[in-house]
Amino acid sequence: MTIRVYNSLTRQMEVFEPIERGIVRMYCCGITVYDYCHLGHGRTCLIWDVVRRYLQWRGYQVQYVQNFTDIDDKILNRAKNEGVSMEEISERFIEAYFEDMEALQVGRADSYPRATHTLNGIQRLITELEQKGFAYASRGDVYYAVRRFEDYGKLSGRKLEDLQAGASGRVETEDPEVSKKRDPFDFALWKGAKPSEPAWESPWGAGRPGWHIECSAMVREGMGETIDLHVGGEDLKFPHHENEIAQSEAVTGKPLARYWLHNGMVKVGGEKMSKSLGNFTTIRDLLARPVHPMAVRLFVLQADYRKPLDFTDEALQAATNGWQTLQDGLLFGYQYGEQLGWRVNGEDIAYRGGNVPVAEVWIERFSDVVDEDFNFAGGLAILFELAKELRKERNLLTHEGKTEVSPQRLEVQWRILVTLAGVLGFKADWGGLETPTGGGLSDGEIEALIAQRQAARRAKNYPEGDRIRDELKTQGVILVDKPGGITTWYRES
Repeated sequence: MTIRVYNSLTRQMEVFEPIERGIVRMYCCGITVYDYCHLGHGRTCLIWDVVRRYLQWRGYQVQYVQNFTDIDDKILNRAKNEGVSMEEISERFIEAYFEDMEALQVGRADSYPRATHTLNGIQRLITELEQKGFAYASRGDVYYAVRRFEDYGKLSGRKLEDLQAGASGRVETEDPEVSKKRDPFDFALWKGAKPSEPAWESPWGAGRPGWHIECSAMVREGMGETIDLHVGGEDLKFPHHENEIAQSEAVTGKPLARYWLHNGMVKVGGEKMSKSLGNFTTIRDLLARPVHPMAVRLFVLQADYRKPLDFTDEALQAATNGWQTLQDGLLFGYQYGEQLGWRVNGEDIAYRGGNVPVAEVWIERFSDVVDEDFNFAGGLAILFELAKELRKERNLLTHEGKTEVSPQRLEVQWRILVTLAGVLGFKADWGGLETPTGGGLSDGEIEALIAQRQAARRAKNYPEGDRIRDELKTQGVILVDKPGGITTWYRES
């Protein structure tokens, strides 16, 4: 197997070779738990969940870790405004995070370390940095001496002389006492306690950790000194990931990660979706419109993961229509398998491999495409080929009682579709075929409208009959009137 990835550190495509054969250690920078997740968070979590799924399908054992930042000014501010504790805010939105991700069928990471659970490791790392001359204490705070790390800027490509202090919008904005720093580029590793704020004891006095040191300590404590994949949003590349590298590598003398991967941002009107700009849509509000969770997954995966993703109603509707096509293909076996002589077991429908040339061709095509820097959009194109062919055969079966392709070949193609869709995290509700999905009409709703149309025609209310027919056509449902007053239908390919 040859998987190639775009390494943000080297700015080029590279063959993916994990440190330990067959094992991938993968760390994703998670969320700060002070509010509900928006679609930008959803894209990040969904992309790296699918990368994990794909690596597992390709035979790797994956250790996937994603952190929670549960010490932060935004959490503290919300706690103050609501008159509750920081812990209460964190727990509330960690629970909400899991609810949102479950709705999107994002699998759980193997572990979710928290800043508040890693304080010993954080303090130990800061102490080592201080001992090696990369950190210094200043009136209760501890700062990282950026100019001491010669490779600073190697991930982002930025040079210190071109930078401005506080470029991230999160670096030291809460600390007006910039005079504590020896250099304006230095960033906080530990912050002295402020009145009425939660604090923990440390060698430098009561306080709390800075944002960047958290992930360095979590990676080292839970995964070792060097991991295979460090992933996250493009907005974290600088300064967060840059600072992680400076902190970790100054102590260990080893690369923090072999490969750095970053997903692009979700944009609205050309600007990054974010709470600070007020242009965000939460995942739960989006699903409540309603938009089907699988349509959201399709919306995210249909774009190159490294590029920006434009959030528009039109794009969501296109994804909804696309999901209807995929779902029709995924449901084919449950709807027509018995008629075609298949044995369809809901617990065992995936293609298990074997000497079936047509199956191996589809699988090889899929893996060849997705192996190239996790090209999920290319993989989706193959799923749509399979789904559209199954939809075509369904229409023939419905109207002519037979298919052009042999039942045996159709069964293989359907099982391949189910398998590859599962790799990308798509799953149709085969146990509820009457349930409308993605905003489309269910079979039951279609049949009800056809019955209304037939009643209108019997009453010679032809304009009403035509209206219903046209309404169904706008939903992609084509009616076929046959002799004897019989009407059949099929979904447009």
